[in-house]
Amino acid sequence: MSLSSHARSLNPHLLASLLRPSAAHVSPLGLVPSFTTRSSTSQRCPQDVSPSSTSTVSQIEVSHFSRLASSWWDPHGSSRLLHLMNPLRHDFINSCLDPLDPNTKYTYLDIGCGGGIFSSSAARLPSTRSVTALDPTTAIIAIAKAHQRSDPALSEPKLRYLNCAIEDLPLPPLRNKPAASTAADIITLFEVLEHINSPAQFLQTTIPHLQPGGWLIGSTIARSPVSFLTTKVIAEAPIIGVVPPGTHDWNKYINPDELANWFEKDGGGGNWGSMKTQGLIYLPGLGWRWSSQVSGNYFFGIQRMQ
Repeated sequence: MSLSSHARSLNPHLLASLLRPSAAHVSPLGLVPSFTTRSSTSQRCPQDVSPSSTSTVSQIEVSHFSRLASSWWDPHGSSRLLHLMNPLRHDFINSCLDPLDPNTKYTYLDIGCGGGIFSSSAARLPSTRSVTALDPTTAIIAIAKAHQRSDPALSEPKLRYLNCAIEDLPLPPLRNKPAASTAADIITLFEVLEHINSPAQFLQTTIPHLQPGGWLIGSTIARSPVSFLTTKVIAEAPIIGVVPPGTHDWNKYINPDELANWFEKDGGGGNWGSMKTQGLIYLPGLGWRWSSQVSGNYFFGIQRMQ
């Protein structure tokens, strides 16, 4: 079955009902429903990290990504699109940091690091001081650590993997304490927000780990008819799909204006600059390309002013 014939086979009334605006798609903050608090569960953590009583991580998501762990570093496997997207992640970060200070060494906190595609590439950069990478999925962190052992350049303290959620990471010391702050210069959330139970709670927990002047940078998916067609109908289609079925939940997608609105009106108590966004689109046979429209996948970056 071709892509076009598969798309035509979708019941148009079903598609219309899924995309029709309704009260269920709006929260008091003008955000998607996943920006409200849902049930939480604790995650396994390394011995030097104490588990919290709550977590925004979904056990369903953990189970799903556990099944993908063994193929994480196969460039032609289920994580192929992540491998292809990785160079654009670095390009977008560089655009946020422009102009780059050649004398600055950056510390990264990569949340939802998966098998370490971005974490390991960031650790290799001469401008990187260190990378701390978190993921609550035990099987995937095991894959990341196995890959780390294959390259001495990725040894600790340059790259440190932790099997935990952000709620379980100790808060950095206060700025008025004599101990050096462990807050990061750059926090990355690549393909994370669309898999989180409560993005607002998650972001509020994440923000204290970011240095004033630092950047929160990530990528996610806009909630639109285009993203439903590309990520659910086509990308997860049997046989012809490029990601396993169940990878995405369209109802968890967050539009750029909703995200920017949260930082402007709430922001987890922080003071923020203007949010920068950049759309991108996957073209079969060509890979990821920048897009002037944000109707599906997009990058976002925002600087914490204080």
